[in-house]
Order: sequence, then structure tokens, then C-alpha cells
Amino acid sequence: MEQALKGQASPAPAVRMLPTYVGSTPHGTEQGDFVVLELGATGASLRVLWVTLMGIEGHKMEPRSQEFVIPQEVMLGPGQQLFDFAARCLSEFLDALPVGNQGLQLGFSFSFPCHQTGLDKSTLISWTKGFRCSGVEGQDVVQLLRDAIQRQGTYSIDVVAVVNDTVGTMMGCEPGVGPCEVGLVVDTGTNACYMEEARHVAVLDEDRGRVCISVEWGSFSDEGALGPVLTIFDRTLDHESLNLGAQRFEKMIGGLYLGELVRLVLAHLARCGVLFGGYTSPALLRQGGILLEHVAEMEDPSAGAARVHAILQDLGLNPRASDAEFVQHICAAVCTRAAQLCAAALAAVLSRLQHSREQQTLHIAVATGGRVFERHPRCLLEETLAPFRLTREQLAAVQAQMREAMAKGLQGEASSLRMLPTYVRATPDGSERGDFLALDLGGTNFRVLLVRVATGGVQITSQVYSIPECVAQGSGQQLFDHIVDCIVDFQQQQGLSGQSLPLGFTFSFPCRQVGLDQGILLNWTKGFSASDCEGQDVVCLLREAIRRRQAVELNVVAIVNDTVGTMMSCGYEDPHCEVGLIVGTGTNACYMEELQNVASVAGDSGHMCINMEWGAFGDDGSLSMLSTRFDASVDQASINPGKQRFEKMISGMYLGEIVRHTLLHLTSLGVLFRGQQTQRLQTRDIFKTKFLSEIESDSLALRQVRAILEDLGLSLTSDDALMVLEVCQAVSQRAAQLCGAGVAAVVEKIRENRDLEELTVSVGVDGTLYKLHPHFSSLVAATVRELAPRCVVTFLQSEDGSGKGAALVTAVACRLAQMTCV
Repeated sequence: MEQALKGQASPAPAVRMLPTYVGSTPHGTEQGDFVVLELGATGASLRVLWVTLMGIEGHKMEPRSQEFVIPQEVMLGPGQQLFDFAARCLSEFLDALPVGNQGLQLGFSFSFPCHQTGLDKSTLISWTKGFRCSGVEGQDVVQLLRDAIQRQGTYSIDVVAVVNDTVGTMMGCEPGVGPCEVGLVVDTGTNACYMEEARHVAVLDEDRGRVCISVEWGSFSDEGALGPVLTIFDRTLDHESLNLGAQRFEKMIGGLYLGELVRLVLAHLARCGVLFGGYTSPALLRQGGILLEHVAEMEDPSAGAARVHAILQDLGLNPRASDAEFVQHICAAVCTRAAQLCAAALAAVLSRLQHSREQQTLHIAVATGGRVFERHPRCLLEETLAPFRLTREQLAAVQAQMREAMAKGLQGEASSLRMLPTYVRATPDGSERGDFLALDLGGTNFRVLLVRVATGGVQITSQVYSIPECVAQGSGQQLFDHIVDCIVDFQQQQGLSGQSLPLGFTFSFPCRQVGLDQGILLNWTKGFSASDCEGQDVVCLLREAIRRRQAVELNVVAIVNDTVGTMMSCGYEDPHCEVGLIVGTGTNACYMEELQNVASVAGDSGHMCINMEWGAFGDDGSLSMLSTRFDASVDQASINPGKQRFEKMISGMYLGEIVRHTLLHLTSLGVLFRGQQTQRLQTRDIFKTKFLSEIESDSLALRQVRAILEDLGLSLTSDDALMVLEVCQAVSQRAAQLCGAGVAAVVEKIRENRDLEELTVSVGVDGTLYKLHPHFSSLVAATVRELAPRCVVTFLQSEDGSGKGAALVTAVACRLAQMTCV
């Protein structure tokens, strides 16, 4: 590549590095009607398209197109015959459209090695892909097309530009997926292009801007590089080809040749007696007897032995039981080598780009095309995971939608964010003292804590009690009686029987508070569904259970959710902590809002902690554009379909299920586990979210990832393990980025409330997903930095936030009450 760009003539460079005179990629604002003629992109056919560009980003019209098969005698006949055929096809296509006498602009996609001297001047260097028309090599193909159109004489058509299919693939990349400056095609043939700095292209004599370079890597034939990997089958294929000694790299990768390589291997092994009982067939011995479609279908793990047998029988062979597996291995080996060679070449292009732009890390999109890509499992994997990979624009849209929902919720308007006042009006100032009880109910475990707040800090003694599923989903009276039983047991253990300490109740479910010690349960989440609780004051339900127990005195001062408790816990250590965030079984956030902005509470001065209940964000349909088929499956199988949509894309209760549904889909496509569905994988909740944290750990080797999955009863290969890892990464990255977009909305709201150029704020965080996942916290922080650049945000991991925090809310309330009395 380096030699060719410098114009070095001797020794001749192994790749051509041809300038295409395309100086920019699309911006998404281009508009108009255009005709496109494609020749060579799909082998023995040409295609004509009518393309309408709207000039509005995100809006597009599907092109109208028609494909024409090129007869063999035209592919191998005189050049004029080929171009006259193309002009006739063009006219036939346009005859069906209301074109009239208008002048038309045409883009010519000509997918063969050419030497371009302008955007509309291109000289064919050599035919490939089975074409061998005479009188064309060394000629300007644009002029040959213009002459043919003029001879046809039907329409006024101006050939504006000529590109190859690789450049067309790069230019056709959807706007908004990042800078797409590399094109890669693996179809009948193979090639790559990329945007090079013009100053590095000697033939251009330019020192500014960029130009698209067609690498023409199919012709790469460096014997030193390719020699060690060339097999006897590659040499036989080359010897029998139309272009002996040329396009050596393409002959190891391109779809025109993969079937032939497999055929040569199978014929050799049959002659050696390894396959088919030592017998061959006329089809197996005939050049072109096995096509790319055969290879793709036989390699597909979901095809099964019966389908492989059927294909081999169609070739006149009589395969034995063991032959099908051998043939699948051979197809996989040929395709794997092709993919690895392609990847090595692409790595060379990307390294070149990184070096020429002097960037430590290169962020770039590669547009891919061609039947080999489209039929390969890797393409199906990328296609499946694409909806999880969010762009900056999508995340900024989530941030903006959340800001809008926050404003509406604060004003009491219809909104998916409830924005509930918590009646917590201040964070700790460090002067709080005393002994407090705290209860923590937020999941399958319930805790009772004794919290001593003293000059030397906070001391905590706690006991964990389980809540059986039958209690969590039974009657409300049964649930609260169980809670009081746990409190009494704890008091007895700690020698507190008979004492009436101030108590803070962390209740981590959506509540509408009408006072510090009054909280109306709006709806259960996290798998709870105890009856006769929704719409009731949970503090009253607790006090009634205390009265039923008799001889127990408890002074319930405050009801707090875990998010507020987390903020208060970290606020005791850091006065800048004014945001609380939970990412565990569920997810939620709270923050200190200006009281004047809270329509439901009287007062114009001071602050009020707002419980956002952001798990329900998007329940109004605002997140539907980001929801995947797998999110929909998880939602439908949940106990609250249509609710908590944001939470179901982020929290630990659901990520494992999203991964499981994704793996089931990939298995049905034959991409994973050889296409074999297992009962284990179809078992709900078998794929725990903790496995994401373990699988994505940087310290684990791939074999350890395999071991984790095998413990789940999944039989898999190293490729399967790698793909499962990628699924986990895609799902958890989306979760962290959505969480970061939410935090960015909150801190920007605080900054604008206070009319600050820059805000310094801390976020107290709790939750197993945030704490245990190896990359979640860093992804959240990176997203916040990108979306809220004017906020300096520090994330503090809370130590026992829900318990300690509830006690501190109670302590602050007691402090404020004493001040009021004074």
C-alpha cells in the first residue's frame, strides 16, 4: 500500500491503490433523482436503479430497481456488444417510468480494476469475475457506455461518475452510524476502499483534503506473503482459471472461488478413499460443480446432516453417515481461512488510516457488502446486535426526552416520570447524632439495621432476612406481619426489646409521598405483587402490623426509597452529593430540585429531593424506537407488561433475560450452538445477570467463558463463546449508556436550575449491577461526560446506602425537628 501510494514503479507494488476522485462521503443532505447502472457487482448480471434522495437526514425512499442476466456469450464477446446490452437494459428500465424528456444523471458502478483519472474517466486495467470482453482493457469505460447510450438514442443521460461496488458500498452507508470511511466487499470478487489523506497520494499532487482509494486488493500476489498459505488446491484453481497468475488473493476469498476450492478438496479426498467410499461423480469432477450457495448451506450448523446429505446426493454422490460432518468441517475451514485473510487485509487498511491520521485510537465504521458477508453467521450476528449499538444522536435524544418528561412530571402534567416529592428537604451536614433503626425492603431480601451516628462516624449492625416468593406475592397483611416478625427477632438479638428508637423505612417501590412518614404505594415492581397494598399508605400498613403484634413499640419517622437513602448515605461523606442512582435488581434516580419548581408542594424557597421513578420512563411509548424484539419478548413475559420499560432495558432483573432471548434467536438462525435448541436455554431466568459480569471480566480467558456457559448445560465451541461474549457486551453496553443518558439529563437540569456555567456534583450509586459489572460504571461515566460536558460529575459508590441512608434521613429529620422546637 505504501509503495503504491508513493508511486513506486520498481519493484511493482502488489496492490494498485487507485484514486477514485471521490473527495467526500455523504452528509445526508443530498437530494434529487438519479439513475444507477451496476455492472460486475453481482457476477453475471447487471442492475439498473432509480434512486431518490430526500435531502433530510433519517428520511429515505427505497430505490426502484431491475436486474438483467448477462448471457455468457456477451460476457466473453466483443466489448461493444456488452455496452450495447447495458444501454438496452437501461432503456427498457426507464420505459416503465414517467421520465419523459428530462435530462437524467447517471452513476456508473463498474466493479473491475480500473485506473481513474477523473470522477467520470476510468480505464479498465483487467477483467475479473469471469468477464473477458475484447477491446475494453485499456479503454475508458465511461466513454464506451456514453457511446452505447448515444447509439441507443432513446434518453438524454449524462454519466456523471464512475465508481466500483466497494466505493458504492462505502458511500451508501447510512448517515448517523459514525464516520463511515472504509468500504469492504466480498462477493463474486473482493476489494476494499478507504478515505486517504490526499497529500499521501503521489499521483494527485494535492496537499489538502481526502480522496477515496480503491485498494484493488484482489490482485495482491506477493509470493512471500501468500506463498506459505497457498495450498495445492489454490494452485490447481489458479491454473484452471481464465486469468492464470492474476487475482491470487481474490481466488482465496471471493465467492466465485470458494465453492471451487471446496470441490477440489472433496474430489481429492474422494480419490484418496477418505470420502464417499472412494467414489466421485461427474458433478464433483466438473469445474463449477459446487457453488457458493452450496458451501454456505452446508457450513450452516442449522442445516443438519440430512440437508448436507441431500446436497451431496444432488451432486451424484452417495455419502456415508460420517461424510456429512467431514464436509461441514471442510466448508468451515475454507470459509474461515477466507475470513481470516480478509480480516488481516482489513487490519492493514485500518492500521494505515490510524498511522496516517496520527490518532492513538481510531473510531470508524466499515461498510460491508456482498453475498459472502450476507450469508455468513458473522453478518447475522452483527445484524442481530445492531439495534443494541446506540449512536450519540440516539443517546442525546433519550437525554432530551427525559428532560421533557421531568419538566412535565414536576408540573403535574401527564408524563412517564412521576417526579415524586420525598419531603426530604436537606442532605446531612455532619452534625447528626444518635441511635436509629432502619428497615430495607427492596428485593427478595429484607434487612433490619441498627445505625449509630456518632462523632467518629457511622456504625452499623444488620441482619438479613429472606422474603419467600409466596409472601412477596401473597396478601399484604402476610407481607407486613413477616416484616414485623423480622424486626422483633432483630431487637431481641441486639438487646433492644422495649426500646422505641426513631425508625427509617427504606421502601424501594414507586410511592407517592404526602409527608415524610406517609407513602402511598403506586404499584409493585421487582416481582412483588402482594394484594391490598397498591393505593395504600405503606407506613400505615406497617403500623397496623406493629399493633397486631402488640407489646412492640416502633417510632416510624420517615419512609425512604433506596435511591434517596443512597444519596443521603454518600451525602454524609460528600456535601456535593445531590443525586442518587440505583442500578441493581431495578433502577431509579433521585436528585435535589428547587422547591419552586415542584407544583405539588407549597413554597418558593429551599430544596426538595425528587424521586424520579425513572424505571417507568418510556411507558408512554417514547422509547419504542430503541426497543428490540428481545425487549418486547422480555416485557411480554414479565408480570407487568408495558410497564417499567426503561428499567427493563437497564436493570439486573432483566439483562440476563434479554441475553437469553437473543441467544435463542441466534440459535434459530444457526449462528450459535450448531443451531441446536436446548431445553436449558429455553428455561426462563436460567441466564442470570451475574453471568454477564463474569463473562465480560477482562481477567477471564475464552476457555473460562466456555466453562461458565458449559455449567449452564450449553455445549459450545470457542466461536460460540466469543459470540456469546459479544451479545453480553452489546446488551450491557446499551444498558450503561441509557443509564448515562438519564444521569446526564439530571445533572444538566440541576446546572440550569442554578444558572451555572459549570456544575460540580457527586452522584451516590448503589446496586449490584453497577458495582459488580467490570465495565458498567466506566461506560455510565463516559456517556455522562459526552452528553453533559459542562458538568463535572463524581460517582461515589455507597456503602450500605439503603440502610444507612434511611437512618440518616431519620437523623436529619430529627435534627430539623429539634431546630424547629428551639
